[in-house]
Amino acid sequence: MKVLLLKDAKEDDCGQDPYIRELGLYGLEATLIPVLSFEFLSLPSFSEKLSHPEDYGGLIFTSPRAVEAAELCLEQNNKTEVWERSLKEKWNAKSVYVVGNATASLVSKIGLDTEGETCGNAEKLAEYICSTLPLLFPCGNLKREILPKALKDKGIAMESITVYQTVAHPGIQGNLNSYYSQQGVPASITFFSPSGLTYSLKHIQELSGDNIDQIKFAAIGPTTARALAAQGLPVSCTAESPTPQALATGIRKALQPHGCC
Repeated sequence: MKVLLLKDAKEDDCGQDPYIRELGLYGLEATLIPVLSFEFLSLPSFSEKLSHPEDYGGLIFTSPRAVEAAELCLEQNNKTEVWERSLKEKWNAKSVYVVGNATASLVSKIGLDTEGETCGNAEKLAEYICSTLPLLFPCGNLKREILPKALKDKGIAMESITVYQTVAHPGIQGNLNSYYSQQGVPASITFFSPSGLTYSLKHIQELSGDNIDQIKFAAIGPTTARALAAQGLPVSCTAESPTPQALATGIRKALQPHGCC
């Protein structure tokens, strides 16, 4: 069966996207189509804040893109040497909270020790976080208020800085047209964010036509599932955690006769 994942490809150490590999283990032929692009913002300001770990109780990373912004700050401002010599150690003396294993892996590559990655989403991470000093939170322009509100309710201060903005990928329509003309209507489509849904849904509805009722729609997490439901789409599967293994397991169950997850 053919399944469509609306995300960009990320090769792992084996040289293959882990989502394609995991779905392939269940005999599912997955195709990836990116629906989002990102533009980085406020990097000089973020770089300055990263230079002063003494002002914060720790860092919060909830997306790979925020980690990429941190990497760019180190590269563009010639901070790599001072990062390795002292800043990294100072940040590691504090807490670096993350959502998801993919984000945790990227944070580890810049030398920081992570915690909270098994929480799976912002709601659960908020329950886990404990700090007496403000936390630095690099985020995107579409960030949700769940984490800031939950921490405020706990009396934990947070300083947010918008370091990237999400825009539609310029190739969405062309790539979807090509997929449908070559592969036909997929058995399942997985959305990885509410913004990805916003930018791609119209094209998918037009291309699928009356066959859209045959598609099993999947979401990488509860936030995206709620966005699907708000659009009137039936959610056949919500991954139990934002991992390739959990998503593959859920899609396989959803595609079985009378399956659900």
